[in-house]
Amino acid sequence: MEGETFLWSLHHTHDAVGNGQYHGCCEILVIRPFKARGRLRIVFRSGPGRLVPDGYLMFSGAVGTADGPLLNLHEPGTVRAFLDEALAKGWQPDDPLTEEMDGWRLFDTVSGRRGEQRPE
Repeated sequence: MEGETFLWSLHHTHDAVGNGQYHGCCEILVIRPFKARGRLRIVFRSGPGRLVPDGYLMFSGAVGTADGPLLNLHEPGTVRAFLDEALAKGWQPDDPLTEEMDGWRLFDTVSGRRGEQRPE
């Protein structure tokens, strides 16, 4: 989508389990075209071997795997790589509906494209 402008935002959420307690950290990258209705939510849920910020050891916007690379969702190049991969997987930015994709399904291709280093 050369020449088009896209906007993005990043959100962090948790699953409520009751009694004011939460678990299951989740990073959500939202990408949308400027002056268009389409919206894409790329979701990174925590899980075995999947790292998302939990307020302890990882910085905001970091997603990665326990034995692999770490990506920063605040970096424009990383967001662009996720946008390109979502477009390759069929996301239509001019569709007025919000589409959701599992970020982990895009992660390996994007991390390979970005050439990120493994955490030490």
